[in-house]
Amino acid sequence: MRVTFLGTGSAMPTGERNQTGLLVEAGDDTLLVDCGSGVLGALAGTEPGYEAADTVLLTHHHLDHVSDLLALLKARWLAGEESLSVVGPAGTESLVTGLLDVHDYLRGRVDLDVREVDGGAFDLLEFEIGTAETVHSMEGFAYRFSHPDADGDFCFSGDSEATADIADLADGARVLAHDCSFPDEVDVSNHPTPNALGETLAGRDVEELLLTHLYPHTDGKHEEMIESVRASFGGTVGMARDGLTVEI
Repeated sequence: MRVTFLGTGSAMPTGERNQTGLLVEAGDDTLLVDCGSGVLGALAGTEPGYEAADTVLLTHHHLDHVSDLLALLKARWLAGEESLSVVGPAGTESLVTGLLDVHDYLRGRVDLDVREVDGGAFDLLEFEIGTAETVHSMEGFAYRFSHPDADGDFCFSGDSEATADIADLADGARVLAHDCSFPDEVDVSNHPTPNALGETLAGRDVEELLLTHLYPHTDGKHEEMIESVRASFGGTVGMARDGLTVEI
């Protein structure tokens, strides 16, 4: 399994990071997870390109995770691709319908399939995907990805406070990418601080943790954030960045 970080930033752009998006590849399967602003351009620079990204999985519907979704549909249509599947939590169908109400000329340009998931495990392409509900200002899911052609699992928190449910979901995964939007001195809800994340993951068997969804408040504080997580969590800790590729 190959995971490419297309966007590791937040709803406050800095010019250095796109908003959230990941490309997950395994075997013949290509899955785009979230599609925030800038992700389509980053996706175009990958070997599969947006032509191969016919399936999108959404963690939740905040703008910095979905703003390039219809741009992806249009790009695929102009490139001659004929289909797009969008999967996500409750409300995904309403989201896509609403976007098409605004951009009505895109209706019918591709064969569009929208699917909503309500938790538990489900299959998407050849991926088996586990879920945990997030604690955020909008309903969403963290996901764990398994694939027959992968040697280990990948887990992605989406946007969420650090929770025991997400820690349980990630336990035994090779790599966890987790929201760590702010340094410890910021009093925040709906996102974790490094100390809270480390304490929640303490004792969990996760080989590598990558911190993502980074607000400008984290600039210049990456090392201290890593050390704060390491105070409780025993796995490898690093910062995700746009363009980073991890092989699992």
